[in-house]
Amino acid sequence: MAANLPLISIIFLAFCYGASSFDQVSFLQCFSLQSLQSNSTSKTIATRNDPAFIPLLQSSIQNLRFLNTSSPKPQFIVTPVHPFQIRAAIVCSRKHGVHVRVRSGGHDYEGLSYVSEIPFIIVDLRNMRSVEVDVEKESAWVETGATLGELYYAISQKSKVLGFPAGSCPTVGVGGHVSGGGFGTIFRKYGLAADNVIDAKIVDVNGKILDRKSMGEDLFWAIRGGGGASFGVIFAWKIMLVPVPPTVTVFEVGKSIEENGTMILYQWQNVAHKLQEDLFLHAVIGVVTPSSGLANNTISISFDGLYLGKIEKLMPLIQDSFPELGLTRENCTEMSWIQSVLYFAGYSKDESPGVLLNRTQSSISFFKAKSDYVTKPISETALQGLWNKLIEEESSYLILTPYGGIMSRIPESEIPFPHRRGNMYKIQYMVTWDSEEEDNQKINWMRELYDYMAPYVSRFPRAAYMNYRDLDLGRNYNFNASYAEASVWGLKYFKSNFRRLVKVKTASDPTNFFWNEQSLPVVSPRRL
Repeated sequence: MAANLPLISIIFLAFCYGASSFDQVSFLQCFSLQSLQSNSTSKTIATRNDPAFIPLLQSSIQNLRFLNTSSPKPQFIVTPVHPFQIRAAIVCSRKHGVHVRVRSGGHDYEGLSYVSEIPFIIVDLRNMRSVEVDVEKESAWVETGATLGELYYAISQKSKVLGFPAGSCPTVGVGGHVSGGGFGTIFRKYGLAADNVIDAKIVDVNGKILDRKSMGEDLFWAIRGGGGASFGVIFAWKIMLVPVPPTVTVFEVGKSIEENGTMILYQWQNVAHKLQEDLFLHAVIGVVTPSSGLANNTISISFDGLYLGKIEKLMPLIQDSFPELGLTRENCTEMSWIQSVLYFAGYSKDESPGVLLNRTQSSISFFKAKSDYVTKPISETALQGLWNKLIEEESSYLILTPYGGIMSRIPESEIPFPHRRGNMYKIQYMVTWDSEEEDNQKINWMRELYDYMAPYVSRFPRAAYMNYRDLDLGRNYNFNASYAEASVWGLKYFKSNFRRLVKVKTASDPTNFFWNEQSLPVVSPRRL
């Protein structure tokens, strides 16, 4: 009978059998032995019978699409406090035939850090989140269970003139954010978060604890933008901190399409990536429902910016390069860099930075996202067609992030993240909703929007940002996915770096233990 089954079915049945006969006691004994801390096992592992299991599982699920009774549940949730416990989780999972999913902040757009169709455990790094800032050396060691908010807070407590070029959402985990690239409001000046990593610590498939020197430069290259989940469990990054001035300026200018917003956005496309690298100016596009209820929905465009300097220097820069924006001094506010972090996270600049230590988002929803890169301006006619599509879904929005600056000077092959020179800006598409019954309709609408945009964005490949994971681009349906099969999605994320990533994956994890629906494939060297 097995001979008539496709390979994925045979593998899946094997894992289902392994799960049904899973020896929980034996696994726990193995874990205690391997972690060298037998008295702490009960505090480190939550079983399905543990009252804390479901609250722990749900605590950092950020997409309600995966918070339901039908979503597959892990055998255990391991919350290590020491690398030895990560090693134990890997060694014992291999021995007992279950896979490992690694969760830092839970923001994987497709839930791959906590959902799997095959028997698995979660290694949740929430208890490994220390941040050690060295002001003198302008560097920091940050454990990957920390959030970006916790990292920013720790930096702000040690220095007012050091920062780090990572994202705006403070509840995002450092682990996944950095391993997929990681950008933020100062990335045009300093590059990605991954560009500023100078060391790392990882537990590999054999349970070895490695740093940059012992893992070698190929693996160190791969985990900085190639996605850490394909290679092992990264539990700490050493990062370079970057100088920020004592005073920065944030500003916001809102325009509707009735206020010539389409023309201004068209001009933004020609300007934003060419601006001085101290200046970041993105555009957030959303649907506005008039309060009166008498008018039709319309499109609003918010131009939000950060300048690494004072208003008096910002104003002439904008007036010379982008007068159409109509920026006034009243649109601008001076503040410290950490206050700008609060601002872009949706807080008042006058909030205490301690609010960044909150690991829980104020609200979560069902959502579907996609991404694109734009290499030439989209015409006003095409933009009008985009507005017509967006108006169909009131809860949809786009974020347009300008590139240029140092991003155009870093070679595509410097790290696996390849989206550098030639990209004007990146688009994040997002639609949210409130109930599971809307899943299919909203996801299908997002796919229609993505199809509409095809003529206006990058081609061959149609590039995408890995941290905005999208399984519509392609997925691994089995453990022995070929290079050609995986390249369907891999080339979109990594372009020509995909081949080198596959080589590193094959060398570092030859049995493909660290598998997921978009993990790198293992391929015979003679086929590369």
